[in-house]
Amino acid sequence: MDLAYDYATLRVIWWGLMGVLLIGFALTDGWDLGVASLLPFVARTDVERRMVINAIGPTWEGNQVWFILGGGAIFAAWPFVYAVSFSGFYLAMFVVLAALILRPVGFKYRSKKPDPAWRTRWDWALFIGGFVPSLVFGVAVGNVLQGVPFRLDSNLRAFYDGSFFGLFTPFTLLCGLLSVAMIVLHGAAFLSIKIERGPVHDRARTFGTVAAMLSLALFAAGWAYVAWGDMGFRITNTVNPAGASNPLRTTSVQEAGAWLANYKAYPWMMIAPALGFAGAALALLGIRAKWEVPAFAGSSLSAFGIIATVGLSMFPYILPSSVDPTSSLTVWNASSSQTTLFIMLVVTIIFLPLVLLYTAWVYRVLWGRVTSEEVGRNPHFY
Repeated sequence: MDLAYDYATLRVIWWGLMGVLLIGFALTDGWDLGVASLLPFVARTDVERRMVINAIGPTWEGNQVWFILGGGAIFAAWPFVYAVSFSGFYLAMFVVLAALILRPVGFKYRSKKPDPAWRTRWDWALFIGGFVPSLVFGVAVGNVLQGVPFRLDSNLRAFYDGSFFGLFTPFTLLCGLLSVAMIVLHGAAFLSIKIERGPVHDRARTFGTVAAMLSLALFAAGWAYVAWGDMGFRITNTVNPAGASNPLRTTSVQEAGAWLANYKAYPWMMIAPALGFAGAALALLGIRAKWEVPAFAGSSLSAFGIIATVGLSMFPYILPSSVDPTSSLTVWNASSSQTTLFIMLVVTIIFLPLVLLYTAWVYRVLWGRVTSEEVGRNPHFY
């Protein structure tokens, strides 16, 4: 069977599509997580909190499609990555899922009773459902950058040598805090265009200012840590990009500063970190100057740039091993078959535009600011 794309090209395409799905999740469900993280702090009265909740209430479920698509794509396109990461990060994944489960329950039950204590407890549950995933996702990315303690035997069975608390190191916590700052900035920028101007709007701008400055500082600190810390991996043998998927056919070594090698070889990749910094700076300027659309555009560009920076730094690695670099999973040795990747690509070409069109239509229909008057006269709102 002659396919339209060769194996190596399909692998790179799916590596790029994985980045698209992750960025799509960060840009859509990211503001939901950010708004939930801000809920107890930017809203003080029940009406204010209902305004914040209803800013994301009609669309948060649809935004989770990107999270589901990402997990499904990893399973189908990169089965080795799925097997190792979901088993090695099992407890961390459980914590994330437990926190995410609080979101639908919180949305549905929060306003079922007028009791202030009841509603406050659910408000904090929604906060946990926003803050914890934002932190853990960043910690997970930090672990991937510094290497995951797994190894493969000659039968390609995976063994994880780490622990849950071992996931939290100074660098991974820095990445986790950067993730929280990036998400909170995005949520604050979203609230600035979705909530009526007033106390909640002003508080969101205040927290957005802090989050933007932290994003700039933490991203710079992370870059310095990667540049001058003992971190990075490099392939030492000749790799056939169209070869069979077998992680053990690649030999790797840990090498300080290796994550910056791609930027030296391909200077155009510097666009990604530049967008990370420039986007956060634009968001900060927009928030302070009350330019709401530029602020939201800046937070979106910053999230795009930060996530793209990680992907471009690591290419072709997807999941490096810190205990046995030869077991590291890359774009060239951990994918599904050529036929599987091609069939998935055809399905994606058909259905991804439909998802984008539907999402755009939903936001067009539901666009507009949430006001205290609207919340007050609609008891069926969240």
